[in-house]
Amino acid sequence: MLADLHQRVHNYLRISLTDACNFRCFYCMPNEEVDVTPMGKLMSKEEIFEFAKIFVSLGVTKIRLTGGEPLVRKDAADIIRLLATLPVKLTITTNGVLVHKFIEVFKNANLQSVNVSLDTLDPNRFLALTKRDQFQEVKDNIERLIENNFSVKVNVVTMKGINDQEINQFVAWTKSNPLHVRFIEFMPFTANGWMSEKVFTYQQILETIQEEFEFIKIKDEINDTTKKYKVLNHAGTFAIISTMTAPFCDTCNRLRLTADGKMKNCLFSKSETDLLTLMRSGTDITAAIKENILAKEKSLGGQLLTDFTKIETDQLANRSMIAIGG
Repeated sequence: MLADLHQRVHNYLRISLTDACNFRCFYCMPNEEVDVTPMGKLMSKEEIFEFAKIFVSLGVTKIRLTGGEPLVRKDAADIIRLLATLPVKLTITTNGVLVHKFIEVFKNANLQSVNVSLDTLDPNRFLALTKRDQFQEVKDNIERLIENNFSVKVNVVTMKGINDQEINQFVAWTKSNPLHVRFIEFMPFTANGWMSEKVFTYQQILETIQEEFEFIKIKDEINDTTKKYKVLNHAGTFAIISTMTAPFCDTCNRLRLTADGKMKNCLFSKSETDLLTLMRSGTDITAAIKENILAKEKSLGGQLLTDFTKIETDQLANRSMIAIGG
């Protein structure tokens, strides 16, 4: 069992396969020209599998693959097949543009849940946000996932003055489609242009939806990062991830492994543990994993203020979102 000093048990591991991406969303990868980590410094597929086996032996029961964009990695299918042999719930977060090439891989791996990042339903705004004209490919792939009976969650980073006017369009999308739309408060990372004024809050999201829809609260599970709701007579649901205004740190069960093999015990943690170097030197990494978890701060990596309006981004010590893996 992997427990920290605050009695939180960690059974959920997020593994980043790459810090490369085929999109250029400003809040994640702000620059068009980005130096991605060379393959030799990334975890190999065999090392990823070995890490996963060790974490599973220590109590991990769920693994999510992230990036960058995990599906741009050439051996992504092989990694999925390997991890599918472990006794875990296997999931993935993707921008969706390559999903059509992986439907059968997902099925054969019993990967039943897919999160797709999509911040707008407007093709022109999609191009402005991602620097890529591939909205229709993403939309079509979401529909393919639904048709193939996958549980589909759509992640929407909601930003004031950028896409907050589309909130109710996303909710309307759940009327006939069994989608789980998740509105995510804008969060600060290195060089992502975060300003507190851009945060569209949990309460503002709810107030916006109340203008058009009648909805009920759905019960949240103990380790949920979301606050879940359902519009009456809709096939799908919506939820809010309120990191900035109502953090959920008290029940956090998540650990992160970056594509270059660094372990982070929190999305906002300053420190990392270089597990890949330890593994390649032949060192047993179990002690390092446990030490990393014991060093976990009570909330928000120990460096974000609970009053998000007073956060000074130039004082944060962290990676960009794409280098962490979300």
